[in-house]
Amino acid sequence: MKVHQLLDHYGITENPFAQEDAASDQVFRDHCLNGTHHPAWDKIYGDPSSPATSVVFGEQGSGKTALRLQIVSKLQKYNQAHPQDRAFIVQYEDFNPFLDSFRDRLSSRQRKPDRALQNWRLWDHMDSILTLAVTRLADTLRNDGKDTKDPTHNISLESQAQLTRPQKRDIQMLAAFYDQNRDVSLPHRWANLRRKLKYSTIMASWDIGIGVVGTIATIALTIWLGESVKALFQYWWIWLVVLAFWAPFLWRQLKCWWTAWGVQRQVRVIDHDIGSLRKILSQFQQAEIVGQPFPGRARGDDRYELLTRLQGALKTLGFTSIVVLIDRVDEPHLVHGSPERIKDLVWPLFDNKFLKQPGMAFKLLLPSTVVPYLNRQEKDFYERSRLDKQNMILSLSWTGQGLYDVANDRIRACAKLSEKPISVKDLFDPSINEQELIGVFDRLRAPRHLFKFLYRLFIDHCSKYTEDSPTWKIQRDTLQSTLAVFMRDLDAYDQKLGTG
Repeated sequence: MKVHQLLDHYGITENPFAQEDAASDQVFRDHCLNGTHHPAWDKIYGDPSSPATSVVFGEQGSGKTALRLQIVSKLQKYNQAHPQDRAFIVQYEDFNPFLDSFRDRLSSRQRKPDRALQNWRLWDHMDSILTLAVTRLADTLRNDGKDTKDPTHNISLESQAQLTRPQKRDIQMLAAFYDQNRDVSLPHRWANLRRKLKYSTIMASWDIGIGVVGTIATIALTIWLGESVKALFQYWWIWLVVLAFWAPFLWRQLKCWWTAWGVQRQVRVIDHDIGSLRKILSQFQQAEIVGQPFPGRARGDDRYELLTRLQGALKTLGFTSIVVLIDRVDEPHLVHGSPERIKDLVWPLFDNKFLKQPGMAFKLLLPSTVVPYLNRQEKDFYERSRLDKQNMILSLSWTGQGLYDVANDRIRACAKLSEKPISVKDLFDPSINEQELIGVFDRLRAPRHLFKFLYRLFIDHCSKYTEDSPTWKIQRDTLQSTLAVFMRDLDAYDQKLGTG
């Protein structure tokens, strides 16, 4: 007997429990995003009109990624209903590109995985978040205001026209530092964005004009005074005069190079070409960038100011808040699931000033393996992080009733050919009642464990019968034997992770 026969008997067109990862789970994406939520959903999601940070700890398979996808879906609906009061969504969940660049900046001794993340700082997170947000914004503006991944992030031409020149300058400057679209070179990307924003830079070339005019005037005056062209190469003072005319240009280029060098050195999560960055910085009017924040120092103050500038531009474009979703911190190859390395990567985020940035909300979906480190922190850590104000959930646990509802939602979503609504109980022998199933599911703790167990249960049941003599109800002895083996394997896995 095959599993698809069992499912076909109930009108179920695909196995509801074949996928274990929400990111690749089509059943979840198509049917369950707005279905069953975790009991703590309201606290985690909050109110988009008044964004607030949430810190969630959950074991593997407890639904952290599913929560992230549900938050994104809910925010997209909110954006559709509030086009002038939208939330700008930043999904900070692929750390590998940032960590690869960061590691390359370290000395050979510090590049070892156990040491590398000990050098990670809060401003590295801020640079990563700015990179994701600015790249998305710049791509949208270059694409005539259309976001190819999310239409709720589209930007109208009317709102672009409302940008003031200082705001256009801020966007251009942020793009110079953080735009990481690799389709074309940075100077071409920056110039394209400048044209879309109609940000004129012609006045930035005044010193070139002085140099050209001064050079021509010096040569003309020399000839007018009766000297031959050869005199230009005989008298050193003539070239000194020409150099004086070019001094403002050379001095500005030197300052732009120095700024570009500082940014290249201190922004460790992305790669910068000093020459390209110098070329871009030289196109700003000097009066417009004097005193502006540059991420050229090992500190967070400049990044806070750049975040504020980004928020100001986004507000004019119809986004009144920024929501940053932080997930999959245990998956980067440099972390490799190590609780100690996860702690080194995540701990800099626990700063109350950062997490309570006005107009921003951070949704931290973290593995429970770092909770023991949290419990061992000193007083100064809690004073700096103020986790008591961050809507913290120490355990993303599920009850048997919650998992029973999850199983029902998935089965009903896949029962496209069923003549009447069915539940997970319909697949079991009538002697197994709902409360008994809830008790079994309660032992599984997490949706991923539930899916693995039911998938294995279907296989164990079908392996006991032939195609010619099928049995459509899962028997009690099959349920009990499969549960015993599954729980033994789950306990062994927990012990390996140190969570048992």
